[in-house]
Amino acid sequence: MTETAELTAEVRNELRALGADIVGFGDISALPPGAREGLPVGISVAVKYPKAVIRGITSLPTQEYREWYDRLNERLDMIVTHGAGLLAGRGFQAVAQTRERVGAGGTDYRTALPHKTVATRAGIGWIGKCALLVTKQYGSMIRLSSILTDAPLDRAEPVNKSRCGKCLECTISCPAGAVYGKHWETGLQRDELLDPVKCSQTARERSMRGFGAGITICGKCIEICPHTRKYLEADDF
Repeated sequence: MTETAELTAEVRNELRALGADIVGFGDISALPPGAREGLPVGISVAVKYPKAVIRGITSLPTQEYREWYDRLNERLDMIVTHGAGLLAGRGFQAVAQTRERVGAGGTDYRTALPHKTVATRAGIGWIGKCALLVTKQYGSMIRLSSILTDAPLDRAEPVNKSRCGKCLECTISCPAGAVYGKHWETGLQRDELLDPVKCSQTARERSMRGFGAGITICGKCIEICPHTRKYLEADDF
């Protein structure tokens, strides 16, 4: 095993031991240098929701869903902070893309380097018609974070096009009518896939009806995705 392969395996194993369900490594050098801190490698980290939580949001988002949303974000911050520390301890530059650093996207609901962009570069999924990352393993029932680094890691083949095919479940089921039903490919802007203002407004209304707090949590496009449904229906053993 080469030194690069050994380091890649060490980082993956360490992050998975901390609770990551998916870990991927990608080449992000083609992205704007300012967005990636001038670093060429992105590590994508995903953690999944419990099945029961996603099964519970068929009609409206729930308090349990909200609590797990926060819990998984906290777990991700811990995982990527530890991972960046591990790489720094090996003498490499590493930046943990925690919530404190990335933020909520401001008034236009954007961030400089979305975690889902890093995830597509790391080959762990594609952008669905609802603008969420979709994975074969868990559909969209995941939360994401990332690490930026210059460590020499084995990098996966990126995903550059949608794998949603003719499916329109999220488009048809969106309570806001915010999803346009277009296929994603690298370079397509988020606003070409959905209306973020409609999405946010309706999410606030639905969370207020669901558990009495007007925050931007909905989850319908997560729950309805056939890849999510496939995982939910699979045998747990």
